[in-house]
Amino acid sequence: MLRAGIVGLPNVGKSTLFNALVANAKAEAANFPFCTIEPNVGVVAVPDERLNVLAEISKSKQIVPTRIEFVDIAGLVKGASQGEGLGNKFLSHIREVDAIVHVVRCFENDDIIHVAGSVDPLRDIDIINLELALADLAQIERRVERTRKQARGSKEAQIELAALEKISAALNEGKQARQIELTEEEEPLIQQLCLLTRKPIIYAANVSEDDLATGNQWVEQVRQLAAQEHAQVVIVSAQVEAELVELPEEERGEFLASLGVEEGGLKSLIRATYELLGLRTYLTTGPEETRAWTITAGMKAPQAAGVIHTDFERGFIRAETVAYKDLVESGTMTAAKEKGLVRSEGKEYVVQEGDVMLFRFNV
Repeated sequence: MLRAGIVGLPNVGKSTLFNALVANAKAEAANFPFCTIEPNVGVVAVPDERLNVLAEISKSKQIVPTRIEFVDIAGLVKGASQGEGLGNKFLSHIREVDAIVHVVRCFENDDIIHVAGSVDPLRDIDIINLELALADLAQIERRVERTRKQARGSKEAQIELAALEKISAALNEGKQARQIELTEEEEPLIQQLCLLTRKPIIYAANVSEDDLATGNQWVEQVRQLAAQEHAQVVIVSAQVEAELVELPEEERGEFLASLGVEEGGLKSLIRATYELLGLRTYLTTGPEETRAWTITAGMKAPQAAGVIHTDFERGFIRAETVAYKDLVESGTMTAAKEKGLVRSEGKEYVVQEGDVMLFRFNV
């Protein structure tokens, strides 16, 4: 399951956003630094309207969406890499996630004290990025010592050493590890280190409800920075998300429309996470269930089948495949077959977003 860690300085709206995302108030979102000590974990169904449409076509008994895990990680402060605040705990929790959602405060509110006394998203981003970079540098320095000894007799260690030195130089210049291009040989050796500044990052610009549709000058500053960093930006309003939770399902669309937006922050956040991690969804449907499965872009049919069960990959024969749009327009699987829209694909087929698939296998 995909894991996204939600981080941010104290009092930027991080826990409010988390609570709203998982629609339960386990995180005690009090106006107080460090009120989130153990990471709160919430498993959220990924919204996908296609599932309801397919379930209707197949008369499925149940719908199983794919899921994403959000981890609310304790508020970070300056000096965390040296153990300040809840530093060490924070850094160990963040190493375990696939992507980082960095909540940045882009709103004024005199009732909510900013830990640094004023609203300045670039300064806030800098504080957290610096702590992550310092933690990475400490790890790289330890690794370099060990790898240098091994490099005398190992080609692999020499490759790793060159990559470590390249990243170390970049971090010392104030860059993030994800801004560094690594070779095909270097990438897997560095990947195992789980460097914090190499993780994909999404800046969630937390605005007041008045700025949700348009953004503001602070959001623009975050966008400019993200463009240099290979990062994504999503505008969210923790305040709006908290209000959405209280509303009945049928009134939510109307409420969002009144604010000038089509969807809440959750969908935007999931879409950005999928895009950033290069993920795709394929679908299976039948009388028992209609289900979404997450794969990485470029995955071939046997590997995609293996996401359901390893036996499917091991004994893969063919994959009956139809594009979601073609199936919906045809109305039934039988009609789609009659029109020649259902294809029989082999081992080399690269699965596309929204493919509806049935795997033939023999073990």
